[in-house]
Amino acid sequence: MLKKMRLYVVKADGSKQPFDKRKIMRTCIKLGANPSLAKKIANIIEEEAYDGIETREILQKIYDELGKYDPIFKFQMDLRESLSLLKPKPDFEQYIRIILSEIGFKVIHGQIIKGKCVDHEVDAIAFKDNRIYIVEVKHHYNHHALTGLDAVRILWAVYEDVKEGYRLGLHDLNVNGAMVVSNTKFSHHAVKYAKCKGIAYLGWKMPIEGGIEKIIEERKLYPVTYLKGLSRNIIDKLTANKIITLKELIQYSPAEIQKITSIPRREVLSIINKAKAIIERKITSNYM
Repeated sequence: MLKKMRLYVVKADGSKQPFDKRKIMRTCIKLGANPSLAKKIANIIEEEAYDGIETREILQKIYDELGKYDPIFKFQMDLRESLSLLKPKPDFEQYIRIILSEIGFKVIHGQIIKGKCVDHEVDAIAFKDNRIYIVEVKHHYNHHALTGLDAVRILWAVYEDVKEGYRLGLHDLNVNGAMVVSNTKFSHHAVKYAKCKGIAYLGWKMPIEGGIEKIIEERKLYPVTYLKGLSRNIIDKLTANKIITLKELIQYSPAEIQKITSIPRREVLSIINKAKAIIERKITSNYM
């Protein structure tokens, strides 16, 4: 009997890794499928896979197969990509403030703080457990780009100057923490520096025990860009009215959305219905 050839998957950065059916199952379950359905889909994709298949093609196959059980998957964007579609300012910064608030921080909008040397405009200030953090928000349109060493190194310089400013009586904010949040992964050196300096960091699958995607999925804090097929014009109209997440979107009636955005009523109804379906989704399957 011939031994089955081992397949390799090509990641977005061009590197290769062995095909792992368990990863497909975990992705399906994370998206809402039960274990039986997840196993069925993983088996189908394993049969269709070839050596050198790209991770994005595998992800699209997962959505296609899930769409056979729940049509809403046909209108759902990849989460990692959807984050990259938010505008860095002010949309992504506001989105991060929402996320931090959901995990127990009191967050206020960024402001200018006087340091010993210069004034610093920070993206947000977060309060939790007697800690006061200055928050740096880094957004990348390329969701495979790494947030590098400069981001944390510059944040630390700002932190130290702000601390000096407080000691000199230039402001009354006794900052004792620094945090950087990104929609992407951090480079090895960025993580090493952050750990060395005690800088809190939150990004895609980082830290390992709870990255930004885990918070979003557990609390269903999907951005409006998570809906596939929305034009840039519609996204901008929603976010311009402080509607950043699907949860915020479904709190409005169709009439209210139409009034504040001027989006046609028929399209508004479609958007709200899809958003509700995603937020309330729980896939069931009779497959055994």
